Amino acid sequence: MSIFKACDIRGTYPQELDEAAARAIGQAVGSELRGADCVLAGDVRLSTATLKGVVRKGLVAAGCRVVDLGVTPTPVAYWAQRTFGTAGAVIVTASHNPPQYNGVKFMVGALPVTPEDVDRVRRRVETGDFLRGEGSVEERDVRSDYLEWLGGRFADAASGLRVVVDAGNGAASHWAPRAFSRAGCSVVELFCTPDGRFPGRSPNPSRPDALEAAAEAVCRSGADMAACFDGDGDRVVFLDERGAYVPPEETIILFARHLLPRHPGAGVVYDLKCTRTVPREIKRAGGRPLMERSGHAFIKRRLLAEQALMAGEASGHFFFAEIGGDDGLYAALLMGRVLARSGLSLSEMRAAIPPYFISEDIRIRLGEREPAAIVAAVSDRFADRPQDHTDGVRVEFEAGWALCRPSVTEPAVTVRVEGDSAEDLERIRALVIQTIEGAR
Repeated sequence: MSIFKACDIRGTYPQELDEAAARAIGQAVGSELRGADCVLAGDVRLSTATLKGVVRKGLVAAGCRVVDLGVTPTPVAYWAQRTFGTAGAVIVTASHNPPQYNGVKFMVGALPVTPEDVDRVRRRVETGDFLRGEGSVEERDVRSDYLEWLGGRFADAASGLRVVVDAGNGAASHWAPRAFSRAGCSVVELFCTPDGRFPGRSPNPSRPDALEAAAEAVCRSGADMAACFDGDGDRVVFLDERGAYVPPEETIILFARHLLPRHPGAGVVYDLKCTRTVPREIKRAGGRPLMERSGHAFIKRRLLAEQALMAGEASGHFFFAEIGGDDGLYAALLMGRVLARSGLSLSEMRAAIPPYFISEDIRIRLGEREPAAIVAAVSDRFADRPQDHTDGVRVEFEAGWALCRPSVTEPAVTVRVEGDSAEDLERIRALVIQTIEGAR
C-alpha cells in the first residue's frame, strides 16, 4: 500500500520509505509552504536521525527557514509552531508503529492536514514539481522553555501523588518525568531511556500486553496511577492505583466532568468508535457532544471548527481548546490534577461511570476483496436500519451499534460493536461478522 495515508506519511524503512523519498517529501512539503518558516523535529527511532537530515535538506532546497528542534515529542513541535509563529511543522516519526517503521507528520498553516493536502505532497513527489530556493537552518533546544510553559499551567497541580511514568523508551522519555516532578509528584520512572528499538515494550500503549510492567510497577510502588505514552508522545493511556487499564473513553468522561462545570454548554468532540456512554455523560455534565470520524486530523479540525472545549479519541489522543490540539503530556498532567482534586482514587472515580459493553477493535484481514466492498456489503445487509457513513458505516440497532471501517494501513476492515448488555453485544457482533465472512 502507499506510504501516503489519510493524514500523514508512513512506511517501513528502508523498503518503503528511504532517504531519497524522504528528501523529496521534505522538498514537497517545503513547496506547499512556499518556502516559509517551519519547525522540524523527530522521534527516537534508529532511522529518524538519517531521515530527518534529508527531510531538512529538502525543506531548505525549497527555500524554507527551518528551526530544527532535534528529538522532541510530536506535541512539542506543534507547541513550537504556535510559539514561534512559523507557517508549518514537520515531524519525522511513525508514532506508535513498530521500530521498523518511520514517517512524516506535517502541518501547512494552523490547521491539520487533510487527505487532499497529503495527496498534493504525493503528486509533487511523483512529478518532481518542487519550488527551489536557498533556505536556512537554526538549531534550537526548547525543552526548558516547553517544560516551563507546561509547568506554568500545572505547578503543584498533582502535589502529593505518586505516579508511574512509562515512556516506553520513546520521545517522552526525557520530558515526562520532569513534567510530573514540576507538578509536585513523586515519580517512578519506567522505560524512560530513549531507545529507538523500543526494548521495554511496544510503542503502542493500547496493546494488551504492553502495560504489564507498568501495572506491576504501580502495585509494587503504591502509586496513585500510571501515565503511559506512545512512541512520539502525543498519546497517553492511564492505569489506576490497582494497575487496571483505564479505557480512553473513560478518560474523556473524567476530563469532561472536570472541565465542563466552568464551561457549561461547551462542545466536546469524541470519535465515533467511543461507547455511547461518552455522549450521555457529556450531556449529563452540561456539555454538547459532537461525534466525529476517527483520526487525529479529523478530530482536531472539528475541535477548532466548533470552538469546542476538548476532544478525545478511543486511541488515547486528547485535545484541548487552550492548546488548539492534542498533547500527551498536557493530558497526563490534567489527569494528575483531576485525581488530586477529587479526593478519590482513580478506581473510585471510574466506578461512578455507568457500565457499558463494547468490544475491542476487531481487525479482519481480507483477501482479494477491497475494504470498500466489504463496508458496502455491511451497509446493504442492514439497509433497513439507521446508518452513519462518516467513516465506513456505523449501523444503529435497537440495543446497540456496529461500526465497520476500512483500514488505512493494510487490506483489512476494523469492526467495533457495542450492546446494551453482554448478550446484545455478542448478538450484534455475530450478525456483523457473519455478514463480512459471507462477503469475503
